[in-house]
Amino acid sequence: MALYLARQIRTAAVSLIVTLAAMLALAAPARADDISAAGRGVVRVVTIAVVEGEVVGFGHGSGFAVAPNRVITNAHVVEAAERYPGDVMIGVVPSEGDKSYQGRLIAIDADRDLALIEFGGIRLPALTFYNGPMGEGDAMIALGYPGNVDLATARSAADFITPLSPVRSQGVFSGRRNLQGVNVLLHTAGIARGNSGGPLLDPCGRVLGVNSAITRADDGDASFGFAIGNDEVAAFLREAGQAMPANGVACTSIADRLAQDRSEAERTRAADEARAREAAAKAAADRESALDRALVDNFAMRENFIAAAMLLLVLGAMALGAAAFFHTSGKRRETIWAASGGGALVLAALITFFTRPAFDAKAIESAARVAIPPAAQPGGLGKMICTIDPARSRVTVSSTQDVNIDINADGCVNGRTQYAETGQQNWQRILVPDDEQTVSVLEYAPGTRTYSTTRYLLPASQMADARKLRSEVKIKACSTDQAARADLASRQQTIRTALPQVFNERLVYSCKPAG
Repeated sequence: MALYLARQIRTAAVSLIVTLAAMLALAAPARADDISAAGRGVVRVVTIAVVEGEVVGFGHGSGFAVAPNRVITNAHVVEAAERYPGDVMIGVVPSEGDKSYQGRLIAIDADRDLALIEFGGIRLPALTFYNGPMGEGDAMIALGYPGNVDLATARSAADFITPLSPVRSQGVFSGRRNLQGVNVLLHTAGIARGNSGGPLLDPCGRVLGVNSAITRADDGDASFGFAIGNDEVAAFLREAGQAMPANGVACTSIADRLAQDRSEAERTRAADEARAREAAAKAAADRESALDRALVDNFAMRENFIAAAMLLLVLGAMALGAAAFFHTSGKRRETIWAASGGGALVLAALITFFTRPAFDAKAIESAARVAIPPAAQPGGLGKMICTIDPARSRVTVSSTQDVNIDINADGCVNGRTQYAETGQQNWQRILVPDDEQTVSVLEYAPGTRTYSTTRYLLPASQMADARKLRSEVKIKACSTDQAARADLASRQQTIRTALPQVFNERLVYSCKPAG
């Protein structure tokens, strides 16, 4: 059986040297979690040594992407390629797809046991490093391709160059150690030969170190793993001229994030209800006060009309009395004037009395109504600078730097990207890039000046479906056409419906006017 397997390995190795593309199976579907998302950037690193057409050596380990076209692994995995560059080929086998790719060694550090490999033909999602604090007992997950699993399950040598999701194992952080002058992490996640060069991750899928060695487990001793610390990895990548994506935000589980969102929603609802009750109570008090004022005003006005009528009546009576006196005195002209004036005053008194304000309860109540103006909304348009809010965010793979946006009343952002209206009077855009395995839902709420980015890290099959849906989006630039924006909103809703129910990352920013 061993001889048969060796012949099969030799046959597959020659095929890899010639084409590096002969695949027989597809990758297993990835789980919708952070570790599976990180696993899509993990690769198997294969080395084939050939002398005069004859395979004289075959080895493999693990590695992971630090850039779309570069992976890091252990130096001892590819040391033969450094020693015999003309006779040893390096193959990079991704975790999904249907091809393997030829790699080229571009940097190696035997002391740190690290190497950097470059390849072409595919773009892999780069993993993010965690540079924050760690505590003993923290959960850690190892990803890679342990050789004992391969030996137990491989049916032929082709299985070693067939894309396959990496094996995960979980343990805890047991402390820091020094291994031959190199800072390493000691952990209990199960690893074996073949895991060399694979990542050690936190529960959010960020790299804590590069697995490189295991302790001996003689006579039933417990086995521990060693992972090269990120400080050593950072120094190596810096010397190799390779950027190292990293953040130090504490890992929050999706369950905790969703629970916090629910708690925040409950707090917001309770606060809204409290404000509504306060507003209703104030409105009722204002109405009672206004009703009292209206009653007083109505009564005072009625009294004024009656007093005026009485005064006019008295003056009219006095004028008529004077007319009678003038008549008995034979003063005809004076009699006419006094009688006319008295009659007019009496008529005015009657008109004033009968036109006094009526005691109309409905009219008084209508006059007492108090208009409650809506709460003033802060101006949330124009140039804004947005700062991450860690309390409302779940950060895994992204930078937390400030974000600058410039949004106008038509939902045009930064003069080039059209957002669509949502039911909450917010603006939203879904991005489905061609060169990343990430779908991002961008949303801005002018009323609260809140900007958010929700990311879904998807396998290749789901990304293909999302890109197909995105191809049906007609609007490509900013537009004032409401019909076009409505169509954009409809197309985006179709994309969002196809996304998983649970996101991988959500960045929430609080914005303020720039400058």
